[in-house]
Amino acid sequence: MIAGAAEMIARRGVSATSVREVVRYTETPRGSIAHHFPLGKQQLIEEAVAFAGTAIATPMNKMLQEEGSVEGVRIFIAFWRKHLERTKFGSGCPVLAVCLEEASDMQGGASCEGDTGEQVRLLDIANSVFDAWRSIIVEALQRDGVSASRAESLATLCVAAIEGTVALCRASRNVQPLDDVGAELTLAISVAVESAKMS
Repeated sequence: MIAGAAEMIARRGVSATSVREVVRYTETPRGSIAHHFPLGKQQLIEEAVAFAGTAIATPMNKMLQEEGSVEGVRIFIAFWRKHLERTKFGSGCPVLAVCLEEASDMQGGASCEGDTGEQVRLLDIANSVFDAWRSIIVEALQRDGVSASRAESLATLCVAAIEGTVALCRASRNVQPLDDVGAELTLAISVAVESAKMS
C-alpha cells in the first residue's frame, strides 16, 4: 500500500491519491488501511513520501559509492531518464509532488487557512528526504577531494536541477531537458573534482 501510494502520488499528486484508489490500485482489503494506518490518508501519504525518499536514496548511494561523484550522478540521471520514458512521462517525483500542493488540496476539501499542521508535516518529511539526497552527494564529492562548502553547493544544485528538470520533461514529454541539464551537472562536478586534485 505504501509503495502503491507513492506511485500514485508520483503520477497524480497528493489530492488525487485517495485511500479508496490506493486500495483499488494495490488490490488490498479496505480494512487493512484502518489497521495499518489508523490516522488515515495523512499517515499513508507521510509513509509513502518517506518510502519514496529511501527508494531513491538507496540506489543513488550505491551508484555514487561504486562509481564516484561524476559517473554516479551521470548514472542517476540516466535512471530518471529511463523512468520518464518507461512511464511515458506519466510519473514524476512523489517527494516534489507534496511540495506543490496546499493543505486544502491534499485533503480534497475547501480551504482550511490556518490549519496547516498536516501540510507542515509533509513538508518536513520532504525536506528530510532532500537533505538525505544532498548528504549522499556531498559525501561522494568529499571522497573525490572536493571541499565541504563546494560539495554542499554542488549537491544542492544537483538535487534542485534534477527535480526541476524531471518536471520540465513531464511538461514537454521529452527527455532533452534532462540530457542538457545532466551534461551541465556532470561538467560542473568534473571541474570541481579536477580542481580539487590540482590544489
